[in-house]
Order: sequence, then C-alpha cells, then structure tokens
Amino acid sequence: MNEPELPPDGRAVDVYLGLLRIRMDNEDYQLLLSVVEPVLRAIEEQHLPELDFAFDETRAEGLSQEIRDEAALVIATAVTGRLDNEVIELHIEDTGPVRVVTDAATASDPVRLSEIADFIRERQRTNEELRGIAEVSDLPTDI
Repeated sequence: MNEPELPPDGRAVDVYLGLLRIRMDNEDYQLLLSVVEPVLRAIEEQHLPELDFAFDETRAEGLSQEIRDEAALVIATAVTGRLDNEVIELHIEDTGPVRVVTDAATASDPVRLSEIADFIRERQRTNEELRGIAEVSDLPTDI
C-alpha cells in the first residue's frame, strides 16, 4: 500500500496494526501490543535511544517467533512509514541464523543481502574484539 492509498490522517503503522487486529488471535494481538506500545510511544515522542532495536531477552522469552516478527514489522512500519517491510533470515557462519527487517526490494536482492550479511559478520567480529578487551581490562563483557 502506498501513501496515497492510506486513509486520511492515517499512518502506515495504524493501518498495519488494524490489519493485524483482524488477522491475529485476540490474545496474540494484545501480547503484540504490550511489546510494541512502549516503542511506538518512544518513536512518537522522538525519544529513541538508538536505531538498532533488540528485544529485551527477559520479555522476549515467552514470545513466539511469529509475534517477534510482527513486532519487528510494526516497529519498522512506524519508523519507515512503509508497509512493504519483510523479515528475512540470513545464515551467518559462526553466529547462526539472524533475522533482519528490510524493505521488499532489498529482501529480493542477493547482492544487498550479501552486503547485509557482511556487515553483520563485521559487527560480530568487532563485538568479540571489544568483549576481549573488556575481559582483559576487568570490565563488564555483556555487550
């Protein structure tokens, strides 16, 4: 759905949440809302601590992969204003599968997906290097 197809005063994220409300079981939808509402509020108030969102592991433990994926898509829709986001899974050696949200064009472009995988590998190497430095320096290593 393109911007001109949105209802008057409609935000893409509201349209997407409306579609999810129809499609999802009520209990799952309410659980999804409990996960995304704080993030949506922060986005609306422009209090974003960082652009790299990760789920709080203690909260995420009870979430199905479907709800995690939908939460990521809701947040991506709120940030980008686009409804064509997709969750893709990249298989990265040494780290295993990594789920990433991207637009539909990137999701279907093997060159771009390879670039994303390379970025993730490099970031993982950097994190490991920093973790090693922190460990040797007797600093916390929970990067």
